[in-house]
Amino acid sequence: MADEMKIGIVGAAGRMGQMLVRQIGETDGCVLAGATERPDSDAIGKDAGTLAGIGTAGVAIGGDPAAMIAGVDAVIDFTAPDVTVHHADLAAQAGAAIIIGTTGMGPDHVESLERAARHAPVVFAPNMSVGVNLLMALVEQVARTLDDSYDIEIVEMHHRHKVDAPSGTALGLGRAAAAGRGVDLDEAGRLSREGHTGARPRGEIGFATLRGGDVIGDHTVCFATEGERIELTHKASGRQIYAAGALRAALWTKGRAPGLYSMNDVLGIEV
Repeated sequence: MADEMKIGIVGAAGRMGQMLVRQIGETDGCVLAGATERPDSDAIGKDAGTLAGIGTAGVAIGGDPAAMIAGVDAVIDFTAPDVTVHHADLAAQAGAAIIIGTTGMGPDHVESLERAARHAPVVFAPNMSVGVNLLMALVEQVARTLDDSYDIEIVEMHHRHKVDAPSGTALGLGRAAAAGRGVDLDEAGRLSREGHTGARPRGEIGFATLRGGDVIGDHTVCFATEGERIELTHKASGRQIYAAGALRAALWTKGRAPGLYSMNDVLGIEV
């Protein structure tokens, strides 16, 4: 239909890309309008729907992201930081919204996204899950309520193949806790511990990273003090939650002004 939002997927042959293709087929108000992969991928020329197991979609996977992004209303990117920044630049040039679920983004990458957001809607979140974003809002609220006599520890576990640590979601939870405390995570955060570390400093936000098996994503934020411990936990049992959240964000950008948005904006969460 003419009013359906045209969605493009980069990395369409990957596990997340295929899930996004399937999710588009199950979501009202949008249609798959483009799909790309690396130019050397064996998937080039194949039908994106067939590859995703939903039958012919009539969209062949291409190797030119600029051409694809120029023909869609929004593009969804779960690739790698440097690649994502390039796609954000292309989206800014085309005036297309870009939805970014890429993890491992550094300060320079975020600065690039901020520049792109001057020209197009950019939704960037370390985790697209609705539940995880509710958890982040709760973490910020709890951290704001409790003083620094409560130690904050963030524990995350993912499958053995995950390449970045701590996870982008864990870091997002850390930033939420830091915002609630009114501190800078770069100063208060302890990303790992090893050796004779001494006593835990008051106000520190600690991280522990676990890797193994096929765990999709478990995150727990612990607030511990003398006599009690509060734990907030989210466990993902399927990756479909990330695809559903990304499509919700893409549809939300329709008619939006350029800007850098978060899933809090998409979900209407106030913290």
